[in-house]
Amino acid sequence: MNKEELIERVAKSSGFTKKNAEKAVTSVLDSIFEALTQNEKVQLVGFGNFAVRDREARKGRNRITGEEVELPADKVPVFAAGKDLKEALNTP
Repeated sequence: MNKEELIERVAKSSGFTKKNAEKAVTSVLDSIFEALTQNEKVQLVGFGNFAVRDREARKGRNRITGEEVELPADKVPVFAAGKDLKEALNTP
């Protein structure tokens, strides 16, 4: 599902117009984006948690030449599924 399909589903399930559903989806995603850029954790009970983790500098390998390269430390977004989501995925 892409963002446009998500907007259509939100509009259909909520009774919002497509324009209002787009505003709602964009607002939620922007809020999550902003919180993560400020190194805040986002907890959506039952769905999951979004967070930022620090990745240490490490050595990697150029796939083409095989040469070893130094990869710098950086921050990466992570998502951990919540209990309700995990159960829904594993229910036959």
